[in-house]
Amino acid sequence: MSTPIHDHGGPSPALEIPGYDFGKLAIARSPVSLEELRQIEASAGWTAEDAKILERHRRIFLDRAEEMVDSWRAVIGQQPHLAHWFVGPDGQPDDAYKAKVKARFVQWVRDVCLRPHDQDWLNYQEEIGLRHTPAKKNATDGARTPELVPLRFLLAFTGVIALGARTFFVQEGVEGEELLRLQDAWARAVVLHVNLWSRAYAREGLW
Repeated sequence: MSTPIHDHGGPSPALEIPGYDFGKLAIARSPVSLEELRQIEASAGWTAEDAKILERHRRIFLDRAEEMVDSWRAVIGQQPHLAHWFVGPDGQPDDAYKAKVKARFVQWVRDVCLRPHDQDWLNYQEEIGLRHTPAKKNATDGARTPELVPLRFLLAFTGVIALGARTFFVQEGVEGEELLRLQDAWARAVVLHVNLWSRAYAREGLW
């Protein structure tokens, strides 16, 4: 149910992103098996066709990922209970931390349509989840922001990401049945990712 990552011309910008540790041995190894992953994909309705349509429209994600992230982060900035998790001990936003997180967020958008759902991908979803919890939040960047993004906000914000890309699809000329299929594929991909991130919050045996 995965699609291979393809060369999109030139070196990957991910190589220059601090803390982007995809595929590195130092990151967490997911306790989720590939068999369990396939079961989760099936439960979410994710199919090989979803992977194909995201890859088919990869240029949208490659070209406009930063604009997408900026639009979602604007929502965070307008809500103090969300912006709080980027604030340092002095009560002021940690701009250096925010910049590093943003760069990885932008790369995540690109990865969604380019990365196959293999062990490296699965491991990195575990790592992302842990970086929202006291186990690893702040550790990657040496920051001093609050040590936890509560699960309730991680789950709730899924709606903004899953639905907020539609504007960009329309602006790029996707329409009709293709627009519906692309929107559905993106939404299922987001749900799948956040599902895996949530594992880091769960008690053993409950997830």
